[in-house]
Amino acid sequence: MVNWSLNIGNLHLLQGVDMQLGLAIDSPKATLAVKRRLACEMVKYWHQVQESIPELPVSEGWGKKHLLFVKWKYVEAKSAAYYFHGLILDEGNSEKSHGMAIAALEASEEFLKESKRASAAFHATPPTSRSPTPFGTAKYLFDKIPKEASSKVRINQDLYTPERVIGAPPPLPDFSLALTPEDYDLPPLDPLWNKEDGHQ
Repeated sequence: MVNWSLNIGNLHLLQGVDMQLGLAIDSPKATLAVKRRLACEMVKYWHQVQESIPELPVSEGWGKKHLLFVKWKYVEAKSAAYYFHGLILDEGNSEKSHGMAIAALEASEEFLKESKRASAAFHATPPTSRSPTPFGTAKYLFDKIPKEASSKVRINQDLYTPERVIGAPPPLPDFSLALTPEDYDLPPLDPLWNKEDGHQ
């Protein structure tokens, strides 16, 4: 059974966390640690949403589009989390930390590309929709991630060799979620929905 209560609750929380991350990005006082934590929390919330809808019917209507939306936003959140994680790792003084930073930033760039593909699939799936111009957190990531990843590779070129760079991205920090969704019961279905025609 689809856990709509968890799904709806998490989507509401995600809107709040996304706004917080946007405000942190715009604030010169917000640290990288704060931005990373918010981005990592978004990954966990989107993961919970994804886990709560495995039995969602996708054969007709909005089901398939909903699943594509969740995939799109989940990988976009991963892109943000690996981006800020990579920047923090790059502040370390060891060769290992710089190598892990490169791996994290490369993962961020790959997740960003995947999110663009998922976004295109979402908007192309009936009922079709227009892809909006990136804004807020997404615009920031689209502008920063490709530049930052290539810049770090150039700066640490001596570390960037197949033998020395870490292939797999380092794991993201596992922060506990600051908020949890409250239980929510959907209202009963109106009997009119069971009729073939709204005029009956």
